[in-house]
Amino acid sequence: MAVLSSRVMAERILTLRGAGMRLTLIVSLLMVWMPAAAAAQQPAASPAGWKQPMTPWGEPDIRGMWPLNHLISTPFQRPEKFGDRRFLTDEEFAAAQKSAEDRNTRFQAGAIPQADAGAATRQTSLMVDPPNGRFPALTPRGKELYDQMRGSYKPGQTVFDTPEDFDTWDRCITRGLPVSMLPRNYNNGIRIMQFPGYVVLLLEMAHETRIIPTGKRPALGAAIKQYLGESRGRWEGNTLVVETTNFNGKPAMTNLGVPGSPALTPATANLRFTERFTRTANDTIDYQMTVEDPEILTTGKWSAAFPLKLDNDYKMYEYACHEGNTAIRNYIETSRFERAKKAGQ
Repeated sequence: MAVLSSRVMAERILTLRGAGMRLTLIVSLLMVWMPAAAAAQQPAASPAGWKQPMTPWGEPDIRGMWPLNHLISTPFQRPEKFGDRRFLTDEEFAAAQKSAEDRNTRFQAGAIPQADAGAATRQTSLMVDPPNGRFPALTPRGKELYDQMRGSYKPGQTVFDTPEDFDTWDRCITRGLPVSMLPRNYNNGIRIMQFPGYVVLLLEMAHETRIIPTGKRPALGAAIKQYLGESRGRWEGNTLVVETTNFNGKPAMTNLGVPGSPALTPATANLRFTERFTRTANDTIDYQMTVEDPEILTTGKWSAAFPLKLDNDYKMYEYACHEGNTAIRNYIETSRFERAKKAGQ
């Protein structure tokens, strides 16, 4: 059964984006030499003389369209050959640029593009902690929950009989967090809007809208659990810090929809997700995330960090996933056919 082809049939027609995206990655030399965990707390350096723009009501202005296309070719996990090294050499970066160009040519060719265009970055991975950029091993409880997971991204799963054999993304419910803030091979739009007391993140993939209060609104009661949790934001100088709790534990923590990610990782309702948005230039936000779930991860947590790049020419269209989602039926029909044919042999 070709899982990839079934998924492609389920997704809507892709929108062609231009491949000529210009990427300017600003990284302070200090971050190169600092330990990964500490470096994740230090925003990239700003250009000399640059001044943080402010909203009319006096908050740091991070409004705009910040798609993740430039990160498509940067793997989530670090290839083991790079060890603890976060950035590519000039020679490696040139090779990465050539690979990204070849990928764009391959996937953008034809009547319907198979993926959005994306440049290369100097990062060896999006993950910065653990220092080797590798996803932490699962605890015994994590392995137990993994065995219970179902979905089209579950390696080796061939039996699909009911909607319960699919995960929340297969069923067009949600990608969940942190996955919704990580790149995909298309539909990477993130629009940030601000209002007095609120920041709103509109995500292209799976039609998500994250409404984040930045005032003194009290936290939800622990008994209230949601697919995307409940976020509360605050300003620490020019940095927006967002802490999200109250998850229901149903979406996966990671899946192969993120290039270079582990195939599928469970999460619990106790997951804690912390993000930091720091604008460091007119076209750059230093973005950092830390995911904590000690019940699942032997290290207790992991972190990723990467730049968001402004592109107000990027267009987002309706993501009408469920209305056109025939994948559930196709998976079930194909799975039943294959099993019936095998039983008749």
